[in-house]
Amino acid sequence: MSRKTVAPNISYDDKKKRYYVTVSCGIDQAGNRMRQSRCFPTLEQALIMRDSFLREKSMQGQILPAGTTLGSWLHYWLEYVVRPHRAVTTTYGYEKMIENHIRPALGNILLCEFSAVQLQQYLSRKLADGLSNNTVRKHYTLISSALHLAVKQEMLSRNVAQAVTPPPKISPHHSFYTAEQLQTLFTLAEGSALEPVVKLAGYLGMRRSEICGLKWDNVDFQQDVLYICEARTAANGVAVDKGPKSVSSVRRLSFAGNEDLRELLRRMDSTNRSRRERLGEDYNPHGFVVTHGRGQPYAPDYLSGHFTKFVRQCQLPPCTLHGLRHSFASIANQQKVPMFSICKALGHSNTVITSQIYMHLFDDTHQDVVDLVGQAIRSAPPDC
Repeated sequence: MSRKTVAPNISYDDKKKRYYVTVSCGIDQAGNRMRQSRCFPTLEQALIMRDSFLREKSMQGQILPAGTTLGSWLHYWLEYVVRPHRAVTTTYGYEKMIENHIRPALGNILLCEFSAVQLQQYLSRKLADGLSNNTVRKHYTLISSALHLAVKQEMLSRNVAQAVTPPPKISPHHSFYTAEQLQTLFTLAEGSALEPVVKLAGYLGMRRSEICGLKWDNVDFQQDVLYICEARTAANGVAVDKGPKSVSSVRRLSFAGNEDLRELLRRMDSTNRSRRERLGEDYNPHGFVVTHGRGQPYAPDYLSGHFTKFVRQCQLPPCTLHGLRHSFASIANQQKVPMFSICKALGHSNTVITSQIYMHLFDDTHQDVVDLVGQAIRSAPPDC
C-alpha cells in the first residue's frame, strides 16, 4: 500500500508524490457514510485545505447531503438504531409518536436548519393541544436522542435540544387499595377468571405483563416459588412475548407462606393438567398460567379493561390493575418492610426508582420520624 497517514485526515502517496485530504460529509439517505477526498502537491496546501474545511464545518454546524430533513433523519434513527436494539413495544411507541405528532409538525424542516426555537415552540403547542407534561417530555427525549446521534455521526456539530427547556415531569397519581379493600376484592373475585390475576398482582406485586407471560414451567411447587423471567405485552394490537422489562425484573417470588395463593395455583395447575389430558396437547400448548377458552393467554389490554369493569360493577373504589401493584408496595411499607426488600420484590433496579415511583405511598414514614423525634424531645428532662 503506497499511502500512509501523515496527519489527521491527511495521507501521503509516495508513488504519486501527492498528499490526500479525506474528510467526512455525513450520512446519505441510505445511512452510508460519505467522504470527500482531494489531493495536493504539498503538505502545506493539504493542511490549509483541511483546516479550512473543519473551520467551515464548525461555523456552519453541519455538512449534510442535500435535502436531508428532520423527518428523514428520524426514519434513519428509528430503522437503524432503535429497531435493531430495542423492544418491539418500545419501537412501536416511538414510531407512533413520530408518525402522529413529530413528522406532521416538523418533518419537512431541513435538519441543518432545525433550531432550538422551533423545538421549543413545538413543545409548547403540544401542551396547548392537551398532551400531558410527561407525554411532551417523551417527545423531547425522542428528538434529543435522534439529534444526539446526528452529532455523533458528524451530521451536526451540536444538539439544539440542549438549548431547549422541556416541561417539568409530573409524578402521576396512582390509586391503590388498603389491605382491607384488597381482601374485599379477593373475596368478590373468588371463582372468577380474575381471581388469579388480582391475587398475583396484590399478593406478589407482579406487573400485568408478567402475569400474562407467566408459564407453568416457571412455577416451582417443590419450593413454592415463581420465577419471573417472561412477559407478554402488545404492540399495535398484536401480542408480543418477550423478556422482562429489565435485568432486575428477573426475580424469584416465594408464595410458601401464602396458603391462599398456594392453594389457588395448585388448583389451577390440576385443572390445566386434566384439560390437557382430555383435550390433547392443543390445549394451552405454551403452558401459560392465566388463560381463557382453549388455553389461550389473555391480551394485556383486555385484562385491564375487564378488571376496571369488574371494579365498577362491584362498586369498589376506582383502581386500575396496575394499582394493585401499588397496593402491594403500600402495604409492604406499612408493615415496615425495608425499602431494599420492596425494591427487589417489585423488580426495580435500585431503591431510588422505588422511592420516586411510590413517594406518595411512603410519605407516612416521614410522619413516623417526626413523631418519634417530637416524642423524644417532649419526654427529655430540662437541662437546667
